[in-house]
Order: sequence, then C-alpha cells, then structure tokens
Amino acid sequence: MKGKKLLPIGIENFTKLRTEDFYYIDKTGLISELLYNWAQVTLLLRPRRFGKSLNMNMLKTFFEIGCDKELFAGLKIWEDQELCKKYMGRFPVVSLTLKGVDGPNYETARGMLCSEIRNEAARFSFLETSEELNVKDKDDYRCLLWGEAAEGLPYMLTDETLYGSLKTLTRLLAKHYRQEVILLIDEYDVPLDKAYQNGYYDEMTDLIRNVFSQVLKTNDYLQFAVLTGCLRISKESIFTGLNNLRVLTVMDRQFGEYFGFTDQEVRDMLSYYGQMGAYSTMKEWYDGYRFGNTNVYCPWDVVNYCSDLRADPHNWPKDYWSNTSSNNIVRRLLQKATAATKREVENLIAGEGISKSIRSELTYRDLDGTVENVWSVLLMTGYLTLKKPADGRTVELIIPNQEIREIFITQIREWFEEQTAGDQRKLNELCMAFQKGDAQTVEDLFNEYLRRTISIRDAGARRDRKENFYHGILLGLLGYAEDWIVSSNTEAGDGYCDIRIEDEKHRTGIVIEMKYAEDGDLEKACRRAIEQIDDKNYTDTFLNDGMETVRKYGIACYKKRCKVLIG
Repeated sequence: MKGKKLLPIGIENFTKLRTEDFYYIDKTGLISELLYNWAQVTLLLRPRRFGKSLNMNMLKTFFEIGCDKELFAGLKIWEDQELCKKYMGRFPVVSLTLKGVDGPNYETARGMLCSEIRNEAARFSFLETSEELNVKDKDDYRCLLWGEAAEGLPYMLTDETLYGSLKTLTRLLAKHYRQEVILLIDEYDVPLDKAYQNGYYDEMTDLIRNVFSQVLKTNDYLQFAVLTGCLRISKESIFTGLNNLRVLTVMDRQFGEYFGFTDQEVRDMLSYYGQMGAYSTMKEWYDGYRFGNTNVYCPWDVVNYCSDLRADPHNWPKDYWSNTSSNNIVRRLLQKATAATKREVENLIAGEGISKSIRSELTYRDLDGTVENVWSVLLMTGYLTLKKPADGRTVELIIPNQEIREIFITQIREWFEEQTAGDQRKLNELCMAFQKGDAQTVEDLFNEYLRRTISIRDAGARRDRKENFYHGILLGLLGYAEDWIVSSNTEAGDGYCDIRIEDEKHRTGIVIEMKYAEDGDLEKACRRAIEQIDDKNYTDTFLNDGMETVRKYGIACYKKRCKVLIG
C-alpha cells in the first residue's frame, strides 16, 4: 500500500522510528508519569515483546543532553511544555541493555557484560580530555575502556572495576556536566535467566548484585534510575539493602497503557492501513492481556499481523510469540503437573479462570520449588493474565488469547510425546493393532493414552481445532513405527485424508479419518469418518503403490474418550 508509513517491526530506536517515517503509537505519556510519580529507582516489569526496549530508548532520547526536541513535537509529552523545559535534553544518560548478556558459561557471560559496559562508556569519549576531571578520574575512565588485561589479550575488567563500573561512569559524567545522571537498564533479569539455564546462577547473581548495589544504593551522582525486566527477583537475591526501589508488576495499575496497545490504538492502526475487516481476528488472537486495570494487545503480534495483512488480506494469524522467546516455562508446568494441575490446565484452555496465590518476588531457583511458583512466573511472563484487577495476592488467571492457547496446546502435545516415548512395547502394540485391523485394541490403547494427557474441551473452539489436537496426539504415537511411511493431511482420492500410512514390510495401507464428537456420540462420529473415507476414495492410491491389504479406520474423540471403528 503506497504512501503509508512503514510498520516498525523490530525497531527499538526511537530516533530512527521518528525520522524514517515509521508508524508510531504514542507512549510518551510514560515520561510524565515517571516524573510526576517520581522514585529514585523504578523497576518496570512486563513480558517480552511489550515495547520495553523502545520505551527505554525513548526515555534516553528525551532526557539526554543534545536531545533533538523536534522528535517529540506533536506527541503527548509535548503538551506539557513546563515539564519539557525542565527535563528535556537536560541530563547525561547511561543506557545499558542486558538482553544480550548470554553464554554457555559464566566466563563468557561476564565477558559480554564487560563489553556492554565498555561500549556504553565509549559513547562518552570526551571524558578522556575533560577539563572537569582530574588525572585519577581519567585513569578510571580509560580503565573502563581498556580493562586491565595485558596487551594482545581480550578486553576484561577485574571484579573490583566491574562491580563499580556503572557508578564510576555516573560519577565521571556528573563531574563533567555538573549534573546528576539518569541510569537506564533494560532487561535486567535476562543474564540471570540464561545463567539459571546454563548452570552458573550463583556466580551471575553475585555479579549483578554487586554492580547494582554500588550504582543504585547511596549514589549521590544519580538523578534517578529506571530498570525493566520480566520477573521481580527478590531483594535478598539482587536488590540487597536497596530501600528506594519502586516495583511495578503486571498486577499494579500504574503505567498499564504504556506497555502494549490499547483497543483504540489497534483500531486506529487497522483503519490507517485499510485492514479493519481483520479486527475481530486480531482481537481474538492477540488481545486479552490485563496490566493492572488496563486491557492491552501484545504490540509485537499486532505489528507483525498487520504487516502480513498488508501483504495479503487473506493471511491467517500466526504464533509470532514463539519465534522470539522460549516456551520452557509452559513445559516446566506440565512436567510438574499433578492430576489437579492437569485439570486446571484443561480449564484454562477451555477459557475458564483459576484462582491462584501469586508470589511477586521470586528467584529463578524458586521455579524448581513447587508448581505453585510456576503459576506466578506464567503470569509475569505473559502466558497467563489477570481476569480482573488484582485486589490482593490471590487472583483469577486466564489464558489471554488464541495465540497463547495454541502455544499451550502445542506444548501439551510435545510433552505427551516425551512421556510416551519411553514405553516402546506399548507403542509397538498400538502400531501392530492398526496393522492387523484390531480396532478394539487400538481403541483400548488410545483411550489409555488419552486418560494420561490433557484434553481439549474449549467450548468456543472450532471443531476442526479440537480434531487437530487429537490428530496430532495420534500422529505422534504412530511416528515411532520405524518401517512405516506416515503422512498427515495428504492428498488422496478426491480429497485430503487425515493420516495415511504405508507399511511396506507387510504390504499394508492404512487410512485414518478423525472426528471430534461435539455431542458426545462417538459411534455416530466414527461412522461419519468411515463414510468420508469411502466417499472421497481415500484408499484408491494404495493399490497403485503396491499395497495388498487396506485398512480404513474412523476414530472419534470426546474429551478423554475415543471410539474406533474399522471399515
């Protein structure tokens, strides 16, 4: 669509977004909210892909000395000229992102943190010749740039220098400008998450604690600091002795509209690009998050789907979330699931709520404590959301939208396949029953498997979605037959059959058609499946492929039960 603004997919640089004609949803009200509700240190917690990094870059652009004020002309913050005159372009700003501090071991991750700090320090090269700094100050600055390693060795800081690095940088900037410094740290908890996954959590916790305590605690050179992340790591773990910390989680009402898109903002975007016909689909798939008392969409999903719609208005929504983050936390819940937990997951997928007591402060090690801790993390990371504003620790949780529901369903299927993979004898028995035409054994075994997994009974879901779930479960089980050629949704006869199997060893072809019995009448649904196989001539190609025996199965499922008929 010519003449329209570009969609800012992956753009986290505010200046680039404003100068290169990208579509921008105004979140500059965050600036005035921070200033009028001032705190020495503010920790803003939101899930990944809700605009934290762009907002942090916006704050840097607004406050930093040398600000191009025209970037903010016409935006919400521009209406408050008194605030703009007092704060815009008035402060040195230290801005650090920790999202890239990752590594298979502590030494690698520590080195990456050193590089991030060095790169930020390098932005202020004028400090090396500043007349406001003495010889010792300039030596301290050069130490941040070059480290203490011998010539020819990789850049590295000693622990003492690294622990004090951010405080040193704020001190030097404050002396040069004779002005207190604003500190911005984006995705502060990513190094801890990566460290936990890779087995060096204690070392990284100690490192982050020492860096933060020096720069955030009793730092006379600091105007204020803003940090973002997903989880509130407990004070005892990271923020020891920090009494000036304000924490705002997804349960708090402040700043709700500044991370994510409101319904009106999504309507305006779709209208601008001529895609209002997709509004209901956009809402079903990507809306549903509640931050405090504000309902929002995931901005990453909205922008990506809008882009796909511009390319082709018939494009179906996708799971954009899984391409940007791991879904291990869902798998962790399933691995810890008791019978009661499985029932709660079934209720969630069906669109119902569950009541849980939420722990707002955690350490990553708490994830391996009880399953109840996992519920808290699912809320904080966006896999679950509040059904209504929180008025205490006990809240009602729901799955926010169709995208996240699909993630749960996919993770359930993969978890189930892992659970069943170890029982090769039973899997062989199931496959042998299919090959021999033993419908009763197939039914008995498949029922046994279904009782062990989590059923899909979402009343609002289309029947084909429910069929696809059971289809996927059975396809995973049949995939363990080494000598079978198993295909799914394959062209056959006059249509596409659900599952097609060629057992060349026994010269047997198998067609399986699956149905979800909405009314619970499994027998009727099975017969409908057999009739479809015959009407669409799904078995015709088997004879051409040299199969001597052909089996036709109609399988109907309802919640945790199935019926199997052979035609």
